[in-house]
Amino acid sequence: MAEKILMNEYKALAKETWTNISLVRDNIFEWSVALIVLNPDSPYYGGYFKALMKFPANYPFSPPDFRFEKQLWHPNVYPDGRLCISILHQPGEDSMSGELAGERWSPVQRVESVLISVLSLLDDAEVSSPANVDAGVMLRKDPEGFKERVRLDREKSREDIPVGFEMPTHESAFKKEEVKHDDFSWSDSEVEDDFGGSDSDEEMFDDGESEDEDGEGGGGDKEDEDEA
Repeated sequence: MAEKILMNEYKALAKETWTNISLVRDNIFEWSVALIVLNPDSPYYGGYFKALMKFPANYPFSPPDFRFEKQLWHPNVYPDGRLCISILHQPGEDSMSGELAGERWSPVQRVESVLISVLSLLDDAEVSSPANVDAGVMLRKDPEGFKERVRLDREKSREDIPVGFEMPTHESAFKKEEVKHDDFSWSDSEVEDDFGGSDSDEEMFDDGESEDEDGEGGGGDKEDEDEA
């Protein structure tokens, strides 16, 4: 079951612009993932942040393991690339950390929800309990210095962009979403066909109206005969 679920998720995510994924040694339980930040206001915008995801045999009942391949300056990223993020923690409440079950992993979560949560974390760091204390302090006390430090990691990450891969931008991704939206538009003829707006229906309606107007609902001739 895990293999089938992961393959379906892999095929769906392969179409997205904000990530670039591939299988490691054709192993469906091990993915190479690159996250691409499309928020132009983010200090991480323009980076190509590669990570490794490993999935347990009982996925989706247990969470995957996520680890950035290169050091990334962020309050919630450990020096070895691991993340401090609730969605990757084992299911159930944790009285020690205070995390609720709804904040942690559950079988309804998917790879996409993990990756979106990671992207969200990059732009909205949790500095109250940082994995990287120095990054957390710098973000609070020296935001400009923090951005400059991130810039170094961002530029280094771009060395991993594959040859021939076109990096998406905020504008190009937005245009692609517009195209996807247009794929679902219907023409007037399709709407008429699906909702009974055909010419034959209009003719039937017109015939009924003409009878009511001329014969007052079809009872005019009957009244004339009775008077005679």
